[in-house]
Amino acid sequence: MTRLSVHVISLPEAGAFGKMAAYLQWRRFVFFEKELVKEPLGNDGAAPGAASVSGSAASKFLCLPPGITVCDSGRGSLVFGDMEGQIWFLPRSLQLTGFQAYKLRVTHLYQLKQHNILASVGEDEEGINPLVKIWNLEKRDGGNPLCTRIFPAIPGTEPTVVSCLTVHENLNFMAIGFTDGSVTLNKGDITRDRHSKTQMLHKGNYPVTGLAFRQAGKTTHLFVVTTENVQSYIVSGKDYPRVELDTHGCGLRCSALSDPSQDLQFIVAGDECVYLYQPDERGPCFAFEGHKLIVHWFRGYLVIVSRDRKVSPKSEFTSRDSQNSDKQILNIYDLCNKFIAYSAGFEDIVDVLAEWGSLYVLTRDGRVHALQEKDTQTKLEMLFKKNLFEMAINLAKSQHLDSDGLAQIFMQYGDHLYSKGNHDGAVQQYIRTIGKLEPSYVIRKFLDAQRIHNLTAYLQTLHRQSLANADHTTLLLNCYTKLKDSSKLEEFIKTKSESEVHFDVETAIKVLRQAGYYSHALYLAENHAHHEWYLKIQLEDIKNYQEALRYIGKLPFEQAESNMKRYGKTLMHHIPEQTTQLLKGLCTDYRPSLEGRGDREALSCRASSEEFIPIFANNPRELKAFLEHMSEVQPDSPQGIYDTLLELRLQNWAHEKDPQAKEKLHAEAISLLKSGRFCDVFDKALVLCQMHDFQDGVLYLYEQGKLFQQIMHYHMQHEQYRQVIAVCERHGEQEPSLWEQALSYFARKEEDCKEYVAAVLRHIENKSLMPPLLVVQTLAHNSTATLSIIRDYLVQKLQKQSQQIAQDELRVRRYREETTRIRQEIQELKASPKIFQKTKCSICNSALELPSVHFLCGHSFHQHCFESYSESDADCPTCLPENRKVMDMIRAQEQKRDLHDQFQHQLKCSNDSFSVIADYFGRGVFNKLTLLTDPPTARLTPSLEAGLQRDLLMHSRRGT
Repeated sequence: MTRLSVHVISLPEAGAFGKMAAYLQWRRFVFFEKELVKEPLGNDGAAPGAASVSGSAASKFLCLPPGITVCDSGRGSLVFGDMEGQIWFLPRSLQLTGFQAYKLRVTHLYQLKQHNILASVGEDEEGINPLVKIWNLEKRDGGNPLCTRIFPAIPGTEPTVVSCLTVHENLNFMAIGFTDGSVTLNKGDITRDRHSKTQMLHKGNYPVTGLAFRQAGKTTHLFVVTTENVQSYIVSGKDYPRVELDTHGCGLRCSALSDPSQDLQFIVAGDECVYLYQPDERGPCFAFEGHKLIVHWFRGYLVIVSRDRKVSPKSEFTSRDSQNSDKQILNIYDLCNKFIAYSAGFEDIVDVLAEWGSLYVLTRDGRVHALQEKDTQTKLEMLFKKNLFEMAINLAKSQHLDSDGLAQIFMQYGDHLYSKGNHDGAVQQYIRTIGKLEPSYVIRKFLDAQRIHNLTAYLQTLHRQSLANADHTTLLLNCYTKLKDSSKLEEFIKTKSESEVHFDVETAIKVLRQAGYYSHALYLAENHAHHEWYLKIQLEDIKNYQEALRYIGKLPFEQAESNMKRYGKTLMHHIPEQTTQLLKGLCTDYRPSLEGRGDREALSCRASSEEFIPIFANNPRELKAFLEHMSEVQPDSPQGIYDTLLELRLQNWAHEKDPQAKEKLHAEAISLLKSGRFCDVFDKALVLCQMHDFQDGVLYLYEQGKLFQQIMHYHMQHEQYRQVIAVCERHGEQEPSLWEQALSYFARKEEDCKEYVAAVLRHIENKSLMPPLLVVQTLAHNSTATLSIIRDYLVQKLQKQSQQIAQDELRVRRYREETTRIRQEIQELKASPKIFQKTKCSICNSALELPSVHFLCGHSFHQHCFESYSESDADCPTCLPENRKVMDMIRAQEQKRDLHDQFQHQLKCSNDSFSVIADYFGRGVFNKLTLLTDPPTARLTPSLEAGLQRDLLMHSRRGT
């Protein structure tokens, strides 16, 4: 516990004490209510100190037995000893009981607080022969408490009088003081003779006036005060070391031991001062007037009964002697808060006791006065009415009032100071309410510009306690900026670590930026990793593009990537080369530039280069450098890189005027097309080449895509006759229709194209690509074409047809002869017997032996050979393979005879339509009878007949 702040002052003369008392004049309050204790009504067990009852039912005042000499309290009772040797108990029910403890008188009582044990000193015989009796109040002996031990108080034979008595709460120590200056110590169990040992602890020349045990850990001290000195002993060890604390003492009953709130200090009350002692030193002292009679400690209060001689204020008008009187004044001091909690005069006080939470004052007339302490709220209201807020705060703290109650006091104190114009003091009180009082209540009071210093102090504390929101941060920073207090501003924002930040960083950055404190805003943004705000200030406010780019280069990959996407266009516009370099690194092997640390071991990452292409919208030179770098360093770059690079090269080629540079750009574009990166995006590359009229690229892509028709069409559009023939020669095998298109193209030309027509006709003739009639009709559209152009073609065609006719007639004649022979064999088999003249087996080629097997085909076999090799009894093993082929063909033809759609498809796709028709004739497709109705009598128009004729020729041109 904390000690009092007033320390001992050595004052040699009595006059000095009066000055000290005047200096320490404390305020007086009435924090206790006084009333006389009344007898209980019936058996209702009314508590002492209850309010008086008016009317006929009112009880009489409680009156104690006469002759009381000693008092004590504890364990729920007030204990009294009288001159008749009786000990009385007054419990809470106020039913007074007693028993005869001594034959003559009771002189001392000590009631333990933690045990129901009472120690008493009294006399059973006349003379100086005091006895100590230990009573167990929980046990009974014939209706009276059990006396567990009796022993003489005087250890020797020299007669003396007991002056004071004290017992340790652990029942192992009891000390008795005597008027001759000696002190005896009983060590051991005080309730039993067997386990207790009595010895002389102290001898002196002055009467012992007070004793008190003090326990500190395992060490037990005994304070001994006489009329002339104060000493302390360590009784828990050996040899009982002694420390003399002071050279002046006090009278009987003028010492007490405080509670832990005053650190269990020993209180000694002299006539001029009250001293407090520790076991090894003297503590503070207090100057209180009056001759001290009784001293007690009660719940943090020092209770002093003193006799004070005062002169009445009317003495100047009347006789001085008639107005003088001796009074006993009871003062209750609050040593912590420096005020008198209660003061009242009494007539002839016997003693002051504390029990049941109240103080009880016993007077010589047998009356008991109860002093009940008022509740804390009532005391605080009394202080508020007198504007004693500091005292109210100290009182609330000593009464352990909760934080909400303290905050309410601080608020009222602050309001009081504010109303008096003491704004500095008011804001200090309001600061103490932080966490309990709504900040807006205080802020509204100090929004005036003249009180901005007070508002700043309040907001600073609010932030230090981490209770500020974004609005409070905004307001505080605005206060700093209005005051132009850069030092305070820097002190506020420059914290050492993230854990020490007591404000919303983003809000602070916004306010500082708005106020123009860019350097401070940048400091916050950089230290707290608000990268977006840092870059926004650098780029939009300071225009420091180099620093912004350098900062991005230090960021982790994800943040560097996102910020380059956001600010890349701005940076590219102002510092294109540096920005391009950073983008190259970001998209290939990015590692943050950790300046000053030299740590380059971080994992490398790379961004998608395709996503940064829009940044180069107005910087084609940098874009080309970036794209070429990506295509060289990362061949697996996204397709968009190559698409954009191709478009950029084609644009440069289209706008280039210098022939040499244009040729170089042409070669670069062709090289890029041939790199194989446009296989999956063929259409996109083709569109780009067409948009920029890049002919070589278009032709290359057509050829790669096998778009031979488009190649032909391209050369036809540009009337490049030789290229048309060249395309037909290169790709005619893959797509024969190219020759037909070439013939139609040249047939429509009115120029002299005989050379090219002849070349086309040669290929058509060699490959039999068109019927002659169709060739003639095609060339008929050309007015310049003459018969001499196709004469050789027609002659060769007729010669080939004549040869084909001769071959067909020879084949027909051979088939007829074969058919006639087969029919004759069939007829012979049907009409004439078959003679088997084979002498050898057709399988083993050995001479036939019976039994044997013969077939009409003329083959003969041993029976065992036939059974070994034959698959069927009805088939000749030798002829079976050939017969099976024929039967399979017949079955296949029968299955496909109704597949008309397949027939139409084969007829259109086959180069030899006649062979297809002949094949289906053989299958019997056309054996079905189909009836066609006659067409209308009206004749078909010549154009329709010509069309039908042309269709017929187109279907049969491959077979003629």
